[in-house]
Amino acid sequence: MISVLISDTSDNSDTSDAPATLVAGAVEILNTASPAAKVSKTHQLAEQWRSGSLQIADGTTISPPERPARPAHPALLPPREVPKRGTGGKGRRALLHALCHIELNAIDLAWDLIARFADELSQRLSARSFAAFCDDWVGVANDEARHFTMLVARMSVLQTAYGDLPAHDGLWSAAFDTRRDILARLAVVPLVLEARGLDVTPGTIERLRAQNLGDDADTLEAIYRDELIHVGAGVKWFNILADDAGLARVETYQNLVRRYFKGRVRPPFNTSGRSQANFSRDYYENIDSEQT
Repeated sequence: MISVLISDTSDNSDTSDAPATLVAGAVEILNTASPAAKVSKTHQLAEQWRSGSLQIADGTTISPPERPARPAHPALLPPREVPKRGTGGKGRRALLHALCHIELNAIDLAWDLIARFADELSQRLSARSFAAFCDDWVGVANDEARHFTMLVARMSVLQTAYGDLPAHDGLWSAAFDTRRDILARLAVVPLVLEARGLDVTPGTIERLRAQNLGDDADTLEAIYRDELIHVGAGVKWFNILADDAGLARVETYQNLVRRYFKGRVRPPFNTSGRSQANFSRDYYENIDSEQT
């Protein structure tokens, strides 16, 4: 439930089509089923936030949905029933479609992080720090929307559209499980799931280049560069909020992952990429051997 009043903006320019607040706009995007509309609204809200014309919230109680609105397609199946990814033929179509689905979920994950935890963060952070938190995650949402569009363009070359293949709901399941704990959300989503993307994407890029699929590889390289920043934002805010609560960073991270992540945190790790995101080895290197 959102019932906070925060504003450190000074520009009250007329934006008659804009949502009343950043939180209201985030919830509107979460309730938008059309991927194209979700992307468009994300870019618009990001621009409105950056212009200084939006408060974070205005005291109105707004409840983000338990799950975001979704189009009728793709069908959501168990992970084992989703087509296997590859870099050639049907596998390439499956790869691009799966990545597109991940990016669509990632848009909602960024907006949900702002909307769902606004009330808590308004109490825990100064107005300046809360605005900085929003700056980071609005930027993430905007990047993910751009990534979705880039991948849709690559799929169009294969005469494939988003929704043509089935997908799974694993990303949002992780979000749902951590809906009551912001540290758990940060530990599992950016610092397990998105960090795993840092591990596997360079190898995928190499395989695409080996098959002379340079345009696909270039797209993934651009996405990878942004994901370094996103994982870095996860590390930054996990550490800030753990420190604020007087919790040991590494121990808290590992305990939350063991509790909330339905899987194993396994090597190989892209330690160089993770290091660029300020995600040090002591958080993750030994966690798999300790999971039960």
